[in-house]
Amino acid sequence: MPYQPPVREHLFLLREVLQIDRFAALPGFQDASLDVVEQILTEAAKFCGEVLAPLNAVGDKEGCVWRPDNTVETPPGFKEAYRAFVAGGWPALGAGAEYGGQGLPYVVSLAFSEMSSAANMAFAMYPGLTHGAYSAILAAGSPEQKALYLPKLASGEWGGTMNLTEPQCGTDLGLIRTKAVPAGDGSYRISGEKIWISSGEHDLTENIVHLVLARTPDAPAGVRGISLFLAPKFLPDADGKPGPRNAVKCAGIEEKMGIHGSATCVIVHEGSTGWLVGEENKGLAAMFVMMNEERLGVGMQGLAQGEAAYQAAAAFAKERLQGRSLTGPKNPDGPADPILVHPDVRRMLMDSRAILEAGRAFLFWTALQGDLSHAHPDAAVRERAQDYMALLTPVLKAYLTDRGFKICSDAMQVHGGSGFTEHFPVSQYLRDCRISMIYEGTNGVQALDLVGRKLPASGGRAMRSFLAEIDAFVGANQGEAALRPFTEGLAAAKGQLQEATLWLMQNGLSAPDNAAAASSDYLHLFGLTGLAYMWALIAKAAGAKMAGGETDPFYANKLIVGRYFLQRVLPDAGACLAKLKTGAEPVMALPAEAF
Repeated sequence: MPYQPPVREHLFLLREVLQIDRFAALPGFQDASLDVVEQILTEAAKFCGEVLAPLNAVGDKEGCVWRPDNTVETPPGFKEAYRAFVAGGWPALGAGAEYGGQGLPYVVSLAFSEMSSAANMAFAMYPGLTHGAYSAILAAGSPEQKALYLPKLASGEWGGTMNLTEPQCGTDLGLIRTKAVPAGDGSYRISGEKIWISSGEHDLTENIVHLVLARTPDAPAGVRGISLFLAPKFLPDADGKPGPRNAVKCAGIEEKMGIHGSATCVIVHEGSTGWLVGEENKGLAAMFVMMNEERLGVGMQGLAQGEAAYQAAAAFAKERLQGRSLTGPKNPDGPADPILVHPDVRRMLMDSRAILEAGRAFLFWTALQGDLSHAHPDAAVRERAQDYMALLTPVLKAYLTDRGFKICSDAMQVHGGSGFTEHFPVSQYLRDCRISMIYEGTNGVQALDLVGRKLPASGGRAMRSFLAEIDAFVGANQGEAALRPFTEGLAAAKGQLQEATLWLMQNGLSAPDNAAAASSDYLHLFGLTGLAYMWALIAKAAGAKMAGGETDPFYANKLIVGRYFLQRVLPDAGACLAKLKTGAEPVMALPAEAF
C-alpha cells in the first residue's frame, strides 16, 4: 500500500486537541479557519500522495548526478514535481504575506511538511532548506536584503542553503576557516570549502541563495568571530533577476546511505561575492534562527519516516500469511493466518503507533507555541511560548528521530526477509531516516544542549513552567474517572522527570561528566513525559467526543492506543531515571587504551 497522508490525524489534533480556533483573532490564524485548514490539508494530501510519493523510490534508485561543469541534475520527475509544487503555492504556506506568502500558522505549515517528508523525504529537503534561509534573512537581514530575497524564497522561485560544516569541523563551529574579506564596496569576497551542504546545487530553481558562516580578517578566535554572509549562486542584477555566475561552485556530491534524491554537496567559494547578514561577529546567532527551525524539522522527519514505515508494516501484516494464531485459526479457509494475529508483531506495531500519535501531538503542540511566541498579545504568554520552543527543540529533534528510526527498524522486522530486500519500501525508509539522528546536531549534542544550556537558562524558568503546566492539568482533571489512568501516568512520569532534574542540579554542576553521561537518558525521560502529557490531552479530547454520543471507532481506538502507551511504553521512564542516576563512573571507568 502506498503512503497515505494522515489528514484525519492532523485535523483531530488541530481541531479537537489543540483547538486552534481559540486563536482565530491572532495574526496568521485569522485566515486559518478550520474549514480552510481542512481544505488545505486535503489538497496537500492529494499532492503529496499522488505527485511526491511515486517519486520516492525513483529518487532513491536514480539519485542525483554531478556533472563536470559543476552542476547537479536531480532525479527524473523531480523538476516537474517542483514546478507543480511552486504552482500550487505550497512553498508560501508559512511565509509572511508582506513577502508574497500565505502567512498561515507554523503549526499548519508543519502538517504539510510532515506529509511531504513522509511521501518523499529527499524532495522535501529542497524547500525545507529554502524556508530555513527565509527565516534567517527575515530575522537578521537588512531591509534591502529582505525586499530582494524573501519574495523569491517564499515563492520557491529561488532555493536556499546553509553553509556551515567544513572538512575540519562540524559541531565545533569555532574551528571554521572560511574567510570573508571586505571588497570596499559593501560586499565581501568569500573563500573556503564547505561540505555536506544539502541542496547546495541542483536544477530545480533559477537561483540558490547560500548563507555562509565565515570569518572577517580581524575576527576574534572561536565562535565569537563568526559572521553570516549571503552569497547567491547568480548575482542579482538591478531588477533582482539572476545575473552573472558567482564564484561559488559544487565540486562534487556525496555518495550516501540514504536520501539519494537530495543533493549533498561539496561547495567551494573561490572569492565569491557575499554580503553581511546582520552584525559582524554575530553570525552564529543569526544562523541559529535557521538551525533551530531545521532541528524541529528534523524531528518531524523522524516522525514522518516512522509514519510511512508504520503504514507499510501494518498493511504487510494484514496481508502476509504465516503460521496460525496460538488461540486457533483466524483465517480458517486459508493456508495460514495473517501475521497480524501474532502478539509480537502486534507489539511492534502498537509500539510504533503509540509513539507516532503522541509524537505528532507533541510536535504540533510545540509548533503552536512558536506561533504564540510571535502573535499573542500577552507578553507573558509570548515569553512562556518562547521558553517552551527553546527547551523542547532538542527534545523533539533527538527523541523523535531516535524513535522514528526504531519504528523504521521494527517495520523492517515486521516484513521479515522481504523488508531486507529492495522490493519493499521499508529499507529506504530505514536508510533515509538514519541521517536524522546525525545532522543539525547529533542527538548526543542535543542532549548536551538540553542539560547544559536549555535547562539552566533564565534560572530554569522554562522547566519550572513546563512542570507547573503538567501539575495544573493533572489537578484540573483528577476528578475525571475515565481520564484517571492518563493523569496518574502523567503525574508519575512528571515526578520522575523532576527527580532527574534535581539529581542533575546536585550532581552535574560540580562534576560535569555526570551531567554529560546522564544527558541522553534525561532527554529520553523528558520525551516520554512529553508524550504522556500529549496522551492525556488526546484522551481528554477523544473521551469528550465519546461522552457526547460519538460512535466513530476513531475515538475509541485513541483510548486503546493511549492505554497501551501507559502500560507498555511509559514504564521505560523508570529505566531512564535509574540509568542516569549512576552518573559518569560506569561510563568513564574503562581506560582509554582498553578501547
